[in-house]
Amino acid sequence: MNIAPECIACIVGQSERVCDAIGADAFLKEKIVLHVSQASQNFDFSQTPPEVASDVYEDMAKLAKKEDLYKELKESATQKALSFIPSLHVSLDNSEDKLLALLKIAVAGNVIDLAAEVSFDLDEELAKIFHTDFAIDDSEALRKKLSQAKTLLYIGDNAGEHIFDYLAIETLQELYPALHVSYMVRGNPIINDVTMLEAKEAGFERLCDLVDSGVNTPGFVYSRATKEAQELFDSADVVITKGMGNYECLSPSPRTDLLYLLKIKCNVVASSLGRELGDIICKLKEHL
Repeated sequence: MNIAPECIACIVGQSERVCDAIGADAFLKEKIVLHVSQASQNFDFSQTPPEVASDVYEDMAKLAKKEDLYKELKESATQKALSFIPSLHVSLDNSEDKLLALLKIAVAGNVIDLAAEVSFDLDEELAKIFHTDFAIDDSEALRKKLSQAKTLLYIGDNAGEHIFDYLAIETLQELYPALHVSYMVRGNPIINDVTMLEAKEAGFERLCDLVDSGVNTPGFVYSRATKEAQELFDSADVVITKGMGNYECLSPSPRTDLLYLLKIKCNVVASSLGRELGDIICKLKEHL
């Protein structure tokens, strides 16, 4: 999906949140926000929001002289996510439907998003997630496809959230022992998206295949991916994509058998899916 006029104010607003997050002084904040405001006048409306954001965030990183704008916040989000894992293991063990439970755990982690139009509290989300229905629920169709699949590509989203992805993949492998899983991350630091650094620190290399997409966008842009990542995306029996950025970049998608798993945190995405802010989505692309 391409950017909409509403995306401009959102991206400019993100520049202010970045400045607050990195503790920028008044001079640097004014410089960054002014730069993004001026750049917004020339946004390319044939691009997806993550493609536009990639240029904006690269510029902000240069102005702030920081390679990874959200390094400290990503580390903090990861530690907070880890604190929930023991209790989530108990919830999974007691669940009558482990596939549905792991999907809800994974989507609950999607609230860890520093670029979203609206924010949600992780503690509150996890407290209610098992009692919250998917606004679009294709979990049964996914269950059928996973039972027949040999390979799964799971495309991650944000740091911190990846801890919940780890638990989800771990449980998927228990449910489908013959399923070969690959976890794909961003090619370089962009917003608070998960990269090879955070994935390796979490131990994904011991869990499944770990793949660098090569993209510099907060979402999987097929044309920007490495040849290896493209081939994996094309050949996997099933693809699970996490978060709004991946939805925005892969809607429409160049393939079927692709699942969008996300929490709606943006009015533009809500309109695209025909649902409401705050809804959780488990949607197979072929059913759109």
